[in-house]
Amino acid sequence: MPEMLLCPRNLAFELYEVLDAEALTRRERFADHSRETFDAAVGTARQIAEKYFASHNRKSDENEPLYQNGEAVLIPEVKPAVDAFIEAGFHNAQRSFEDSGMQLPNLLSRACFAHFQSANIATSSYPMLTMGAAHLIETFGSEEQKQRFLQPMIEGRFFGTMALTEPHAGSSLSDIRTRAEPAGDGSYRLKGNKIFISGGDHPLSENIVHMVLAKLPDAPAGVKGISLFIVPKFLVKDDGSLGERNDVLLAGLFHKMGWRGTTSTALNFGDNGNCVGYLVGEPHKGLAYMFQMMNEARIGVGMGAIMLGYAGYLYSLNYARERPQGRLPDGKDPVSAQVPIIEHTDIKRMLLTQKAYVEGAFDLGLYAARLVDDEHTAESEDERRNAAELLDLLTPIVKSWPSEFCLKANELAIQILGGHGYTREYPVEQYYRDNRLNPIHEGTHGIQSLDLLGRKLMQNKGAGLRQLLGLIQNCCARAAEYPSLEPLREPLQQLVARLTAVTQALLGDLMAGKVNLALANSALYLKVFGHTVIGWRWLEQAIRAEQGLAAGNPSDVDFYKGKQQAARYFLTWEVPGCQHELNLLDARDDTCLTMDDSWF
Repeated sequence: MPEMLLCPRNLAFELYEVLDAEALTRRERFADHSRETFDAAVGTARQIAEKYFASHNRKSDENEPLYQNGEAVLIPEVKPAVDAFIEAGFHNAQRSFEDSGMQLPNLLSRACFAHFQSANIATSSYPMLTMGAAHLIETFGSEEQKQRFLQPMIEGRFFGTMALTEPHAGSSLSDIRTRAEPAGDGSYRLKGNKIFISGGDHPLSENIVHMVLAKLPDAPAGVKGISLFIVPKFLVKDDGSLGERNDVLLAGLFHKMGWRGTTSTALNFGDNGNCVGYLVGEPHKGLAYMFQMMNEARIGVGMGAIMLGYAGYLYSLNYARERPQGRLPDGKDPVSAQVPIIEHTDIKRMLLTQKAYVEGAFDLGLYAARLVDDEHTAESEDERRNAAELLDLLTPIVKSWPSEFCLKANELAIQILGGHGYTREYPVEQYYRDNRLNPIHEGTHGIQSLDLLGRKLMQNKGAGLRQLLGLIQNCCARAAEYPSLEPLREPLQQLVARLTAVTQALLGDLMAGKVNLALANSALYLKVFGHTVIGWRWLEQAIRAEQGLAAGNPSDVDFYKGKQQAARYFLTWEVPGCQHELNLLDARDDTCLTMDDSWF
């Protein structure tokens, strides 16, 4: 039976040949682990994902959550799936053994979770949000808050959400109107409305812990006046038992084109004047705290986009191998047998494009996960700091590049199936609809590009950028040892040189106060920067493939040659095309900037 979640051989290649997961076991925190325990965790994740998550992916899409009597109602298959996920320990995969966790590296936790995202992106979102909210309380909450809310989340009894967006403000969080008034007993009373809150109501847990952004009465204007609050669906008594229903009302459900199995909610806080909330950390620092969960979610969204693209690629690949249609251009005999469509060159082009996008992005997503491990467990303080700076720089790419280009992979999967691809009888159209939400999840491409060009590049005096350029230079130097990689290395080096020059010029404009002009085409910059990063990751994979071929295992020859061909495609078809965007950036083209409202 063909693999439909992700390719196990490719995952092993990433973990053990590219990212050296086994080296993590030499660190004290992971000393009790080995490749055997890593593989066992991955195997368990695959089994649960196939049995409990994939089995209701289509049903949850066809039977969206319902709003009944003020509550969200889901199909019955969702709860056994999340229960199996929790029982197997994957919601605590990274926690210490003494905290009932698996103490896995983040790299392995992400690799395991990728199976659930591929199998059912909607159901997997409930535990993903909960893990992020729990980590937020763990990092910034008081000891009392940890005992009252975090511990039940660790136990899997409480789930969590992030409540940011408001109807009038959208992504402009500085304009939120939700207010929090001190109640005189250490708690607060919140009043406001939030929309598009994923997982904002459901019957999957005893309680739901909302992480809510709001403003205190003395809050300064803008983002420096935002505070963070814990607002539970049910109040929690001192002994840990549930109390009365909090004044948080489900106002309704949104029905989106994809992720239909995830409740997307409108929540009203304090309609009856008694919405109890608890301040997390210090006043007015809520957005800084929330960025921890937002950045984790951005990487999670990027991985979700990758896995939806991956699932579409694998399905269309299997379809192309089994579907006979037509003959090759030089086959003129009408009575000759039809060929599988994978033999047609244009089908190969579409499959190769998908492979280049999804396996390149998959490598980057796992590389980012490895950086998280280095940030927290690397031996030296310098190594930990370097990992944090590089991860911060790459996060907009990890989120946005897969959301755009793995979605393009889904488009190609539909095309390969022909007319069948556009019907609901085949899963590729659902993969596309599900993935189409990711360009807006956790910040649009435009927002991520402004963050990258307007802030991330200059952070810590450009330390992250210098690291990245050094890593690419090192990769190119190692690739130079292989004559076969010369045609792949040269386009990347040319792109890096040009991108570096354009970046310096744009940053110069920013420092000179030409902000609007410098950032006018930031979305183009994000695309070029992302292609540069993916090109680097493909060159790294090509080096590992060369090494694998040299090892001489006959069973792996096709796998490694496939890696070489995908790297060749991306670095010779995709990377050189970025020169056009660089020309526009270099010229400070103002076509979009100067377009007047009245001209549309």
